[in-house]
Amino acid sequence: MKRIVITAFTLFLASSSFAQDKKMDAFISDLMSKMTLEEKIGQLNLSNNRMYVTAANTGNHDGGEDMLKAGKMGAYYGFMNHDKIKELQQTAVSTGHKIPLIFGMDVIHGAETVYPIPLAMSTSWNMNLIEESARMAAKEATAIGVNWVYSPMVDICRDARWGRIAEGAGEDPFLGGEIAKAYVHGYQGRDNKFGTDEVMVCVKHYALYGGAEAGRDYNTVNLSRQEALNGFMVPYREAAFAGAGSYMSSFNEFEGIPASINHYLLTELLRDQWKFKGFVVSDATAVTEVTQHGIGDLQEVSQRALRAGLDMDMNSNGFVTTLMKSYKEGKVSEADINLACRRILEAKYKLGLFQDPFRYIRDGAVEKEIFTPEQIAFARKAAQQSQVLLKNNNNILPLKKNAKIALVGPLANDKKNMAGCWAMSSHSSQCVSILEGVKAALKGGSVTYAEGSWLMNDSIIEKQLKSGFMGFMTGRVDPKPLHTKSQQEMIAEAVKIAQDADVIVACVGEINDMSGEGASRSNINIPDAQEDMLKALKATGKPLVVVLTTGRPLTLKWEDENADAILNTWQLGQEAGHAIADVLFGDVNPSGKLTTSFPRSVGQLPLYYNHKNTGRPHPDYAPYRKFTSCYIDELNGPLYPFGFGLSYTNYEYGKPTVSSSTLTKDGQITVSVDVKNTGSRDGEEVVQLYIQDIFATSTRPVQELRGFQRVAIKAGETKTVKFTLTQNDLKYYDHDLNYVCEPGEFKIMVGPNSRDVESISIQAL
Repeated sequence: MKRIVITAFTLFLASSSFAQDKKMDAFISDLMSKMTLEEKIGQLNLSNNRMYVTAANTGNHDGGEDMLKAGKMGAYYGFMNHDKIKELQQTAVSTGHKIPLIFGMDVIHGAETVYPIPLAMSTSWNMNLIEESARMAAKEATAIGVNWVYSPMVDICRDARWGRIAEGAGEDPFLGGEIAKAYVHGYQGRDNKFGTDEVMVCVKHYALYGGAEAGRDYNTVNLSRQEALNGFMVPYREAAFAGAGSYMSSFNEFEGIPASINHYLLTELLRDQWKFKGFVVSDATAVTEVTQHGIGDLQEVSQRALRAGLDMDMNSNGFVTTLMKSYKEGKVSEADINLACRRILEAKYKLGLFQDPFRYIRDGAVEKEIFTPEQIAFARKAAQQSQVLLKNNNNILPLKKNAKIALVGPLANDKKNMAGCWAMSSHSSQCVSILEGVKAALKGGSVTYAEGSWLMNDSIIEKQLKSGFMGFMTGRVDPKPLHTKSQQEMIAEAVKIAQDADVIVACVGEINDMSGEGASRSNINIPDAQEDMLKALKATGKPLVVVLTTGRPLTLKWEDENADAILNTWQLGQEAGHAIADVLFGDVNPSGKLTTSFPRSVGQLPLYYNHKNTGRPHPDYAPYRKFTSCYIDELNGPLYPFGFGLSYTNYEYGKPTVSSSTLTKDGQITVSVDVKNTGSRDGEEVVQLYIQDIFATSTRPVQELRGFQRVAIKAGETKTVKFTLTQNDLKYYDHDLNYVCEPGEFKIMVGPNSRDVESISIQAL
């Protein structure tokens, strides 16, 4: 009986959805029957707030509102002013066929309340937390009037030189897929019905943008189709399966064809195979930029983009200025234009904008729903779980609250640079600095502060980084003098206060604009001026704790060898200072785990745990041996492996067991492992499961993540953690691009990170 009831309910939902689709189709068909071809093309155009600039050649300086009144605008982005959004929507619904606008925004890690950068959030391995962060961000975005967010960024990245690694979930496609689903569910709601506090996502950057050669932004991607599908594409696919409403095409090429005109990516894979039903927008000026690849002029690339499956042109004005000409010349058909227009109108219908164009523009919402105590409390919670303890010799952490602390470094008393890249909040000046957080947490102790060093010794680059917003909200910038003291004077001040302290807490790393878009680095060390300070502090003989603010993995060999403790806090947003103090003083037990491998040196890049073997393999941590795959001057293995992270307690893993040594096509097995908290503090551990396909028709990685659980374990307690595996978990895209589980032996590995695992073998039948 229960099965019948569930089936009936499923059929009811399916029929209800079908009825809704029929109603939408009828409405849009009727509307389109009244529209001219020029008006349909107008719906494919996206422009921005003229003060919101993300590249040298973008910006709405061409009378965007005149284009709106002429029916040549389908959407805007970059407005965070509730009243301006309302005014533009009023203009739209007073013009022509009264078609409402979609309003987009780069809501990457919070709207007005800034949460940890996405890379930091990924290290929580907490899908509920990530989903909740998207839900909270959506509430603020919709209070402003925004109903479309350019998030999540799901690009897999194996090269930490790429600045946009800060916006993603790291190097693993399985984890990236789980995180992509969490973001989609958080922003859109699990039923994708778009309540007035839910937004449509725009999954980016489709596709393979994180594979840019040499870690240089906007660069070429050179991957086989098989490697792309197995190593990079999973998060895009999982977002589609979760019901993502839109995608953004990327700047890079794939297989010699730029993504914005790539029929395989936009149609064959995304729509035909993954059954995606939404629309695709280009990245800013991406259509125009195709001309730089030598493909053709703006008219040529615009018609190729439309026919490939691109529906909306961001900032290039290529569709509105050339498609009519291409239609008259027979290069695009009315059906091509109709298909793209229908997809845009469907998005507006699903958002409820035809029923009420002002449903996201609620009077009083800004005052009631933005930067609330609830949002701020959540920002602190998220930041607490997004820190990774990399080193803790002799349990120097947590610090005592009655300690005498020397807090030094250029990031110790810096509110703005706690926010991270893509933080566009008007409240960024209210971020909590580390100094403020430490002062608030002390009980009986003291803290003395010194800036300690310049950001870097190259004063020209430092001024460039600190004097603007790396392309955003640009206008006239008047650089202010950065320092009144020499580097040597600042180091001397830091050393002086350190000599009179119990412990040094050195706050070093990257400022906001050293990661994110257009912020690639060829050398990913802690900048030289800060390293000079650290070496001088080490020479005092005082215990040295490094608090690392960063948007990417950094090379930390000297710090690992010389610091007593390293707490990687990433860029934690609004409540950074409080959350860092919570961990430093032990009010919170750190539980974050790396989602990127930390290289020992930049020459190892690209570096990722799920690499393939060679015919002459060499152990990751073995010294040089000629005629094997290794370096003369460096180990193969990372400094800190994928999945790594310490705690203020210790966990002991037992040997994994399986419910059966064979896995049938339609069956499942249970993998179990006992994990004991052997320390004196309660904690949370991220237990990780990896597989290796021992024999396959194509080469397979040495390890692949296939499961994880974040588990709370009390001091002295043992918990049995269980994973369920089916053959679907063992599948991959073979040489012919079939998604298969091939019979044979598989190794199952369980542990606290990708390096320290125990294994057991099974047979897939």
